[in-house]
Amino acid sequence: MKRLLNNRGLSLIELVIAIAILAILASVVMPLSEVTVARVKEVELKRTLRDIRTAIDAYKKDYDLAVEKKKAFVVIGESGYPKELTDLIKGDDWGGLYPFKKKYLRRLPKDPFDREDYGWGLRSYIDEPDTSVWGGEDVYDIYTQSDAIALDGTYYRDW
Repeated sequence: MKRLLNNRGLSLIELVIAIAILAILASVVMPLSEVTVARVKEVELKRTLRDIRTAIDAYKKDYDLAVEKKKAFVVIGESGYPKELTDLIKGDDWGGLYPFKKKYLRRLPKDPFDREDYGWGLRSYIDEPDTSVWGGEDVYDIYTQSDAIALDGTYYRDW
């Protein structure tokens, strides 16, 4: 009976050791969770860039098809790429090429690294490939405007 009364709780040393072990485990887990969050955002950015760029290419392909089938006329200085990103959402019937307005995106995805609400960076067909200033003629390419560095050491804006 005496033995049960002496073993009621933890000693101060046991408690300190248990807290120290928990602190060490927490200090190991926190950086791993930060990397996991960054990796998830990177995957989302890659997917979003691919989706929007695929929609831009499909828009251009339909423009070229409409011109080839004489449903649309070529205008000098026009590349056939959308004038704005919202054109991908609004859609176009391409002068009767389709019996409906063909839409390329349901909505414009948000940039996962855009904290300041700057939106997507745009490049037109006549802009330089690495420019950060949009010419405004059309939307040939998009990029994130984040200055952050990816886990692989590259800038997100260069993706």
